[in-house]
Amino acid sequence: MSIRRVMPDIRSEAMEESRDFYGLLGFEEVMNLGWVMTLASPSNPTAQVTFMSQDKSAPVVPDMSVEVDDVDAVHAAMRESGAEIVHSLQDEEWGVRRFFVRDPNGKVVNVLSHQ
Repeated sequence: MSIRRVMPDIRSEAMEESRDFYGLLGFEEVMNLGWVMTLASPSNPTAQVTFMSQDKSAPVVPDMSVEVDDVDAVHAAMRESGAEIVHSLQDEEWGVRRFFVRDPNGKVVNVLSHQ
């Protein structure tokens, strides 16, 4: 398994203000679905931060996202370890396959692969 990128997920009711603030650091908007927005560095596209007002199909907003090359293998490893799956493995309409898992610190991790 390999990790493609890791990004913080920040719960926000101030999407535009966040975009403007992080724009001052050099981030640019690369995705915006209304309820979720991702900003990235133009010089290092995997340096990203995501803002969410909610999660469209999950019960919670995750604390971080980890993109992996094989989400099914990671899901199987997490289930085998006994980790708490917070949101079941599923294909999302916006082109990712993902699940949420709770880490030992209580943080919710969105584990995903692009389809």
